Amino acid sequence: MARELADMNSELGDLQDDEEDDTIADMYLTFDLGNEDYGIGIMFVTEIVGMQNITEVPDMPDFVKGVVNLRGQVIPVVDVRLRFNMKPREYDERTCIIVLSIRDVQIGLVVDTVNEVLTIDDSQISPPPKVATANSARYIKGMGKVDEEVKILLDGEKLLFDEELASLA
Repeated sequence: MARELADMNSELGDLQDDEEDDTIADMYLTFDLGNEDYGIGIMFVTEIVGMQNITEVPDMPDFVKGVVNLRGQVIPVVDVRLRFNMKPREYDERTCIIVLSIRDVQIGLVVDTVNEVLTIDDSQISPPPKVATANSARYIKGMGKVDEEVKILLDGEKLLFDEELASLA
């Protein structure tokens, strides 16, 4: 697992260094939560790490599991399952933390597994379904069509409310 994460981080770094901004805008890191495939723009992704020792912080929303110390930097960690009101599950060897930088705030997202980086052109992205609640639809940038599969593409900028992002800063 450690080697897979190192390879993925290397690939992310190469893509972010070599690609122009308009090309990188079409690239998504894909991951699983339960039976669903999600993606988030690689422009937000700093790195991917295996599960770390999470220190609980009092008086935080239930989806904020606490903080991790990543090479001397304290990063708040959000369990995406809990954020999306999904059933929690035990962390295992495939569980990862995707470290994002959103408006200069570092935040970690706990996901079931990380898959791959995909290019999804804007023409392959449909708006979020109208049946989604207003609260859940705000996280979703759109539905990316990749071959016969659909990836739920998250909007990194809207993953947290402004006040939540400020409280984690």
